[in-house]
Amino acid sequence: MRVVIGVLLVALLLGACGDKETPPNNTPPSNLTVSAQVSADNSGTVSFTATATNAVSYDYDFGNGIFSTSVSGSVSYRYPASGTYIVNVIAKSAAGLTVSRSVTITVVVAQSLIWSDEFNTPGAPDPAKWGYDLGAGGWGNNELQYYTNRSDNAVVSGGTLKIIAKRENFSGSTFTSARLLSRSKFSFKYGKVEIGAKLPVGIGTWPATWMLGDNFLTAGWPACGEIDIMEHRGNDPNRIHGTIHYPGNSGGNGIGATTLIQNASTEFHKYSCEWTAQSIRFMVDDRVYFTTANNASLPFNQSFFLLLNVAMGGNFGGAVDPAFVSGIMEIDYVRVYQ
Repeated sequence: MRVVIGVLLVALLLGACGDKETPPNNTPPSNLTVSAQVSADNSGTVSFTATATNAVSYDYDFGNGIFSTSVSGSVSYRYPASGTYIVNVIAKSAAGLTVSRSVTITVVVAQSLIWSDEFNTPGAPDPAKWGYDLGAGGWGNNELQYYTNRSDNAVVSGGTLKIIAKRENFSGSTFTSARLLSRSKFSFKYGKVEIGAKLPVGIGTWPATWMLGDNFLTAGWPACGEIDIMEHRGNDPNRIHGTIHYPGNSGGNGIGATTLIQNASTEFHKYSCEWTAQSIRFMVDDRVYFTTANNASLPFNQSFFLLLNVAMGGNFGGAVDPAFVSGIMEIDYVRVYQ
């Protein structure tokens, strides 16, 4: 009888032990290490490996608004643009406890030239690449010039495009100039634009190299989006403006920044914009001076076309010097890379 009772007690004890749940492991991950291998082919590809004790998954923040989760800790990501990025990795345990570590990487992304104008053929600008906006008033900017398609205002000579603003009475306006655009001839979505230019001298001049969304004629401005690669005011020499405009942030409420350079009107400088689904970066002579975020809610995720012009006066250009006779923006090249 005692043997039976003993067996029953053992069985009951074993059954009771089997019914107990294994307590959760509340130990956080530790010894997190992160390594990054940047591809040598300038493709922008980076291979990451993260390891940690007691980790079951790894969350990656690639430093440009893109995220990924890996169970193994290994992941590969191709950056769309050159730059230096801070990558943050969070290791998680089964109980949801975390530990994080950041690494800084520098990526060089080689891009291919997809479109350009080197302005090497004398005469009128290439009609296969450029058209003209014609008229007065600056379409809401209260500008003083009348835009024409005459060689007096836009001509290629000596290896550069010359956009010439001049004081003259023309169709009711007191100045003439030119505004060239690639609409219906060339547009693109994402990439890098480089423009080599020397800017005009004169209080009241307002040269600009910029872009508008392809849906400009149907959506209107600012719903189409505007990216001002370079703007300059003759009454504030050498200060370069880079700005984006869209609904809620248009006109004087655009999002942008400025940078001061030397000899904007006596030397050629490279004005650039690098545009991706995540950001828009503005540069002068390859130096980044302003970066703004892009996302799916903004109108900067469609094809855009290019514009080149010199305005006179207006909301941005201000009063014109009474002694002003003419001013020239010279453009050495326009290049688009992807």
